[in-house]
Amino acid sequence: MSVLSYNEVVPKKVITMDGQPFEVLSSHVFRMQQRKPVNQTKLRNLRSGKVTEYSFHQNETVKEADLEFEDITYLYHNRGEYWFCEKGNPRNRFKLEEAVLGEASKFLKENSDVEAMRYEGEVISVKLPIKMDFKVTDAPPAVKGNTAQGGTKIITLETGATLNVPMFINEGDILRINTETGEYVERVTKS
Repeated sequence: MSVLSYNEVVPKKVITMDGQPFEVLSSHVFRMQQRKPVNQTKLRNLRSGKVTEYSFHQNETVKEADLEFEDITYLYHNRGEYWFCEKGNPRNRFKLEEAVLGEASKFLKENSDVEAMRYEGEVISVKLPIKMDFKVTDAPPAVKGNTAQGGTKIITLETGATLNVPMFINEGDILRINTETGEYVERVTKS
């Protein structure tokens, strides 16, 4: 567990404050007139999912969270519960709530491998591969001349997630999606 100074608290770092793990969502170091520099951050509590703002001053330090990473397999979703198991050992099952998963829950495919982030033995988050392929289950037809909004339409993926894609995407296509930003990357195969 390393100690970070105020300006080392940057996005994607996980820190410990008040015995709770926080992921740094954004940070901005600035100076107001004659005062000392301040790092203004947005932090997400990895246990509750609550986002808070906190300012780190020049003389403050914070501990980086001691995390363990483990490969797990996503099994299925039922009534707001997401079930996982150890990779290669389906007997050791456990569930996570949607609040813990956050945006990652939109891109979970059954029997796909993900990485679990553990803090003090408890799974607090899962990390998906950056790019994943999904099948389009519902796509409205492209209407000629309907490019007033930049030539995009909203489609539905096999996981139930919806996103904006170019007009040429059709139902049955396989798309590559960036799971960190939730944006369309490319079409892998045509239907």
